[in-house]
Order: sequence, then C-alpha cells, then structure tokens
Amino acid sequence: MLTKQEQQLLSILRSNARASISDLARVLNLSRSTIQKRITKLEESGVISGYVVQYGSEYQNNLVSSHVSIKVKQKLTARTNVELRQISEISELYAISGEYDLIAIVQAQSLEQLSHILDGIGNLDGVDRTNSAVVLETKFKR
Repeated sequence: MLTKQEQQLLSILRSNARASISDLARVLNLSRSTIQKRITKLEESGVISGYVVQYGSEYQNNLVSSHVSIKVKQKLTARTNVELRQISEISELYAISGEYDLIAIVQAQSLEQLSHILDGIGNLDGVDRTNSAVVLETKFKR
C-alpha cells in the first residue's frame, strides 16, 4: 500500500517526471532527502519502472492515431508479439478477449504512413486479419 504522500508524489511525477527533488520537497512539505528516499523506494519496489518522453500537444495533435484489432494465428502468437514490438509506431499493445486477440495503438505522422504501417501489420506471418479504427478526435486523456 502506498502512503498518501507517496500517492501525491506519484501524481506530481506523472504530470512532470522532470520535477526537481527540491521542487517536489517544497510542494510536499518534506525534506529533499525524504523525497529522494521515497523515489528510490518506489523505483526499487517496481512502482516506478522508468521515465518516458511525452509528446507536446502541438506534435501530438499532428499525429494520426489508429486502434488496430489483430487476430493472431495461435501457434505464432509469441513470434507475432515480438515482431509487433519492433514496429516503433505501435505505442501500446494489449491482449484482449473476444473475436480479436490484440489491440495495437498506432501513431503515424500522416495517413499515408499509417496505411503503410497497417499493411505491414497485416502482412506479418502470424496475423490472420486486422480491423482498424482511425481516431478522429480525442475527447480527453488521463
């Protein structure tokens, strides 16, 4: 279980992972050494597994996103997952229940690039079929 202060710390870091230890200490009214110890504890326990780059809104708004449902040939599932991981434009991949086995979130710089990526996914040996839905507008994202 996380303490209330650890939850607050994580919330701040989710908004700005580059916040300085001094700024975190000031906002949470704790010492710098306490903040550093808590971050180390959260990292060592696996609560924090890394820090990532988030796209700026201007860049993000110019990307074309698609949710791609993927039906996989069962005997080739592991290999297909490895091949999908190699496609850098796939930002997320989920195993799901239902008719399809996976949903990939694909982000491209143009519709033309998206089309090529979707063709590449569909042509993988382990992929039986795909179904794509292009995101027209993001209503909100947390």
